[in-house]
Amino acid sequence: MKKALFILILIFLIATITGCNGNNTGSIEEVLIEEDEEESGIKELNDEEIENAEKEEIDLYDIKPNENGQIMIIMYHGISKEESEWVRTIDNFKKDLKSLYDNGYRLLNLSDYVNNNISTEAGFTPVVLTFDDGLQNQFNYVDENGVKVIDPDCAVGILEEFCKNHPDFGKGASFFVYYPVPFRQSDFIYDKFKFLIENGYEIGNHGYNHENLGKISIDKVQESLAKNAQKTYDILSGYTVQTLALPYGAAPKGNNYKYVIKGEYNGFSYNNKAVLKVGSNPAFAPNHIKFDSERLPRVRGSEILVNGTGMYDYIEYFKKNPEKRYISDGNKDTVTIPESELPNFNMDSIGEKNLITYLPDKSAD
Repeated sequence: MKKALFILILIFLIATITGCNGNNTGSIEEVLIEEDEEESGIKELNDEEIENAEKEEIDLYDIKPNENGQIMIIMYHGISKEESEWVRTIDNFKKDLKSLYDNGYRLLNLSDYVNNNISTEAGFTPVVLTFDDGLQNQFNYVDENGVKVIDPDCAVGILEEFCKNHPDFGKGASFFVYYPVPFRQSDFIYDKFKFLIENGYEIGNHGYNHENLGKISIDKVQESLAKNAQKTYDILSGYTVQTLALPYGAAPKGNNYKYVIKGEYNGFSYNNKAVLKVGSNPAFAPNHIKFDSERLPRVRGSEILVNGTGMYDYIEYFKKNPEKRYISDGNKDTVTIPESELPNFNMDSIGEKNLITYLPDKSAD
């Protein structure tokens, strides 16, 4: 008596990668092998293993993944009732989230982006949300019949509601705060911080008092950044701040720029794996030869355009130039790119991931 044994995608994929031309043709099939019931040494896949393997199967020609494309890091400040260069209205922020969702963008935290830990669903594009200044309209508690609840019109409240209604959008955003009162409600600093880290968000450094780091001494730069990181560390009993949004977009010049990345004050050290500038343009993928986590550009979450740097400009730009956009293959253990991206790919950055290349046009095979 014989049984059918399916050896799915993983074996086929490995064989394809290690083949003489190193290219994935985009056609992935199951291999059916029959073995006598009495023979041992081969494990039959159970239903769960088959399901997990099937999740790795994608049609490269249909999805056209490009994990060396560009990623928007979107910069917000206030969420309020009147629109301005640094403020988004409540309705417009809701519209932004819907526009991103409808155009195939999915949330990714900043730390996962800079650590190249991207598991965005196949065919979709990661997007990173950031909020500077730790304003009350970003995270506000209100009293509702004697109970403390999140204001549904603050940024966190809007995000929570949208992600609840669109669970495939993901969850995540980075809030860059300064002291002494992040989010401007002194009684709730710990509660807000705790909620953020327990619900998929991140807390970053924005200087201790929002100092202009380009106009103070190097000693004061280190004091500002170390005190901020230490204060957050103390409030959250060990939370390590590893990201910085430069206040005013300013930093020390020349070789002194290194102090926004690493430094020490009063025995407390900081080490920022990501340093964010003020809005300008999308950022490069983590494996791109031009990727620089220490000088990451951002796109303004705004429709009051400043030299064409608003997020809607780049949504349209990527529609017209899809080859520039990061498209995920859905597998955090592989990096899939069209062959045309090989000259822009940093092979030293790939680590233990597997690289898959393909020709987007079948006729080119």
